[in-house]
Amino acid sequence: MSWINEVETPCYVIDERKLRENLETLAKVRAKAGCKILLAQKAYSAFATYPLIAEYLDGCTASGLFEARLGYEEMAQPFGRENHIFSPAYKDEEFDEIARICGHISFNNIKQFEKFKDRAKNASCGIRINPEHSTQEHGIYDPCGEFSRLGTTIANFPELPEGVEGLHFHTLCEQNADALAETLAEAEKKFGKFLGRIKWLNMGGGHHITRPDYDVELLVQTVRDVREKYGVEVYLEPGEAIALNAGYLITTVLDTFENGMNIAITDASAACHMPDVLEMPYRPNITGAGAPGEKPHTYRLGGNTCLAGDIIGDYSFEDKLSEGTRLVFEDMAIYSMCKNNTFNGIALPSIYLLRENGSPKLLKKFGYEDFKGRLS
Repeated sequence: MSWINEVETPCYVIDERKLRENLETLAKVRAKAGCKILLAQKAYSAFATYPLIAEYLDGCTASGLFEARLGYEEMAQPFGRENHIFSPAYKDEEFDEIARICGHISFNNIKQFEKFKDRAKNASCGIRINPEHSTQEHGIYDPCGEFSRLGTTIANFPELPEGVEGLHFHTLCEQNADALAETLAEAEKKFGKFLGRIKWLNMGGGHHITRPDYDVELLVQTVRDVREKYGVEVYLEPGEAIALNAGYLITTVLDTFENGMNIAITDASAACHMPDVLEMPYRPNITGAGAPGEKPHTYRLGGNTCLAGDIIGDYSFEDKLSEGTRLVFEDMAIYSMCKNNTFNGIALPSIYLLRENGSPKLLKKFGYEDFKGRLS
């Protein structure tokens, strides 16, 4: 990885070759299952790569107006791909633009559909359902938990409203096909009487399709079965799977010292640049590093902010870290660029594309104006 010394830090690097590999896997699933696959922009919205994504997938899905505009301007309009949206609630002043640029609109409940249906006549409308069946332990990412605000339960879904053409459920997070099959069975128990009356079924995201151990054959069979049984068009909208392991965050060590253990301060921040490290939480891999104590020199890595908890994790290395050492955090294309922030006035990382020929290309550099422009 000689190119890491050619980039300024901190920076995100999108690996074009690995991105294409993921897209090729998804395209094979799409063809074998006979479904459509959309990019969930909430996880990955580096639109410089949308022309590549458009070669393989059917379009984008958005969680709000700005994502919908991005999908429309950078994929739907130039490449003729689909543009979908779901939001827990829509704002009156934004809805007409949403209806103009989105071909599919999913509503969180029947009340929302009834409110906006006359303004969405040119779109295919759907309702998000809640199967009330949890398959994961991360409560923050579980839409099927108690008192969930996402999706309509069968108790609140007495009949399929006239004009509704689709149903949508999204319940998974970084899971395998067995969780989807299990969730679909529960959805059929509760909402099966409606499935033969709709045109499309969106089975959401959270499918880790491009992970090496993912059960692709079970996914393909599950999609085929529901298509054949109900005569519906099936959509999947993975975000992580599209750019899984297809990006890095490169950082430079700014200082090292000892306080009960070795500590290193980096110019990358968990709080600012990889917030899922604190939110999920999880410990991202570093190329060449090991678990604490596995290699001769163990360090606690922290960001350069005032937050005491801005801790990335504990890692061990073959050699001592020193000022100027560069580290490569892996799997940093997803939920990083989309969620970063300028807390403490820390600059946003630059964005590079690692081209398939192995050379980095600067896509975007951020500066003071980007920080100031978020304030008043």
